[in-house]
Amino acid sequence: MFISDFAIRRPIVTITAMLALVAFGVAALLNLQTDEFPDVQQPVVALTIPYPGASPETVEREIIDPLEEAFSSISGVDWSKTEAHATDGLATFVIFFDFEKDLQQASQDVRDAISTKRADLPTEMEEPILSRLDPGVLPVLSIALTSNTVSASTLTRLVDPDILRELRSVPGVAEADLIGGVQRELSVYLRPADLQAAGVSVSQVVQALGQQNLAAPVGRVTGPLDEFSIRLRGRLDTPEEFQKLVVGQRNGELIRLGQVATVVDGTEEQRDAAFYNSKQAVGIDVKKAKGYSTTQVTNLLEQRIAQIEKTLPAGIQFEVVQNAGTRVSAAVRNVQEALVEGALLTVLVVFLFLNSWRSTVITGLALPVSVLASFIAVWAFGFTLNTMSLLGLSLAIGILIDDAIVVRENIVRHIEMGEDHYAASQSGTDEIGLAVAATTFSIVAVFVPVAFMYGVAGQWFKPFALTIACAVLVSLFVSFSLDPMLSAYWADPQVEEHQHRNPVSRALEKFNHWFDRTADRYKGLVAWALDHRGAMVAIAAGSFIAAVIIPWKGMLTAAAVIIGVVALAWILTRRWPRLSRTLSGLGVVAATMAAIVILPKMGVLGAGFVPVSDRSEIDVIVQAPPGANLDYTVQKTLEMARIARDHPEVAYTYSTIGTAIPMHSPSVDQSLIYIRLVPKSERSLNQEALGRILRNEMRRVSGADVSVFTSGFGGAYKQIQMQLQGPDATVLTSLAERLAAVVRQVPGAVDVGLSTRGQKPELEVTVDRGLAGTLGVTVGEIAQSLRAAFAGID
Repeated sequence: MFISDFAIRRPIVTITAMLALVAFGVAALLNLQTDEFPDVQQPVVALTIPYPGASPETVEREIIDPLEEAFSSISGVDWSKTEAHATDGLATFVIFFDFEKDLQQASQDVRDAISTKRADLPTEMEEPILSRLDPGVLPVLSIALTSNTVSASTLTRLVDPDILRELRSVPGVAEADLIGGVQRELSVYLRPADLQAAGVSVSQVVQALGQQNLAAPVGRVTGPLDEFSIRLRGRLDTPEEFQKLVVGQRNGELIRLGQVATVVDGTEEQRDAAFYNSKQAVGIDVKKAKGYSTTQVTNLLEQRIAQIEKTLPAGIQFEVVQNAGTRVSAAVRNVQEALVEGALLTVLVVFLFLNSWRSTVITGLALPVSVLASFIAVWAFGFTLNTMSLLGLSLAIGILIDDAIVVRENIVRHIEMGEDHYAASQSGTDEIGLAVAATTFSIVAVFVPVAFMYGVAGQWFKPFALTIACAVLVSLFVSFSLDPMLSAYWADPQVEEHQHRNPVSRALEKFNHWFDRTADRYKGLVAWALDHRGAMVAIAAGSFIAAVIIPWKGMLTAAAVIIGVVALAWILTRRWPRLSRTLSGLGVVAATMAAIVILPKMGVLGAGFVPVSDRSEIDVIVQAPPGANLDYTVQKTLEMARIARDHPEVAYTYSTIGTAIPMHSPSVDQSLIYIRLVPKSERSLNQEALGRILRNEMRRVSGADVSVFTSGFGGAYKQIQMQLQGPDATVLTSLAERLAAVVRQVPGAVDVGLSTRGQKPELEVTVDRGLAGTLGVTVGEIAQSLRAAFAGID
């Protein structure tokens, strides 16, 4: 074989190539960004157009209908998912594109489509707000500024702008949003009687405020050798300055604002609020810029926060509410530990069976070289160091050393046949090379197509599949180059000098003798299996059925079913032995495939994209009735947060009122409660079980709808959303209410919410993933049940 022959003849080149792979791999590893999950780029564009004072029907007629017509000319739009919502004074579009569409080009196409219809749109509407939905821009750090001594307005003055400016200056920070802040506002209260007496109209006062409360350049004065700029200083800052502002003139006398109005230095109307436990707070959500590591940004933010805390007055402190960096570090560290443990155990097993430390080193070198070289591919493909790419390496650990073991074993066999190490390395590698290459390329052929899957699944599993493929290809190269070269020049003394075995080798030799005897007995077991095919079919079928039934119905039911299957197979074997032998292989395959297809349909096995995880956090969405003010929503939110804190499993709660929640624009009648649990080792209830308890307890709070999210993955999104469309909103609302009553009876569907804020009623349903898994149903099957329920409504 060319590669092995060249590696044996040019050992220096081989060693240099291996060192280069290791060096470049280490460099790539140090430059990789760390994140919890792959960077899945969602081709979604969100468009928000404010239309103050318009009803939902007007918004739909004047804005949504014309723009939908304009968007129909954009290529690559996935109309099956694209949504449009009209609420009071607001039009919202969520436009989904095909995955082949470049997101920047998609955003530009949406802007161009709006421009073509701008002349037909109402002049009263405000400028459209276009944003790209990306799950990677979720807050990586949420902090709350709390105090027992000062008010929220004082906290706001401390935060904005000084602390925000400090946080935004951290490398990798894209945005820092303030929640619950109270902004300063100068209010002018006109006195009608004084206005009438002075002969000044309201429009004159407004005009004067607009013209005189500004800063503008006036000109410049040029001297013989220099010049000076003159700028009008007109920005007013205090009530006294506003009171001196001239608003009119009567009989040659100037009329000032203080004569006709009262100026008050106060705060603007509060539209959002934040609470840490039961204390009012000012929250800050920090988002990282694209291309930066989550752990790196959060570590820098923690250092900056520690510096800022030293400058705060006494009685004011920062509380870190949510830190994505801690979760990411823990997830990546767990996978890294599993990777290292798997590698050590693999080398130990190789040493146990080869009974030679030198052969173990020769084969074991394939692991570090292949793993480190794989990081070059991860970096070259633009992936991050996340759980999926590391999971691919963890899965490939046992595969990476397989090629080296096979090559080394065949070389040792040739040495034991009397060949010298040089010739044995060449002939042994040539003899086994085709089989080793076929094994490796079969693995590549399995995983590479996974990287080309379409949609979110393809982007999600691409780092996983390509990392495995690149790792096994590197291991094949190492087994064909480094292993033959070391075998040729690094003789194994345990092969040449049998008389000098150490105690460890003697103990391993005893183990190998025992294993050989066990292998001989295994031959007898195989012979018995070939003579009793019916019994083997029964054992295989019984094992498969037991694996399915034990978690579903328990051990007793599984044992009864296994006994029945074995008895049936025994009867068939005794009665029709030839028929049972003929159908044995086909029967196992057919039964397995039928079980895989039929059992999920029967509700025995559930399915899902990701497993149910316990991340020690629960999200709760509270929706007050339409028209509720901020104080009402605060009252209901704090009551539900108190219910959560009554459980010993809850560490703290963080409530934000009036902010945006998933799939809804900001409104004072909605809030989000983040519930942090104590570590799993310190509580008896898991996240799912506690979520069900909280759901039942919070439903008892009247006057608000509550939704509890315990998935720990994907955020506070309801998995199923249905929108009813039609010309009559009254009829649609009636149908939606009847449908909601039916949906509440569907197993696995919880937190059924009905929104009638817009021109089209919307039904949102959360799927209890733990309950759905127990019932053996999927989100898609529950959605099918909802469609069937809707079809049954007249």
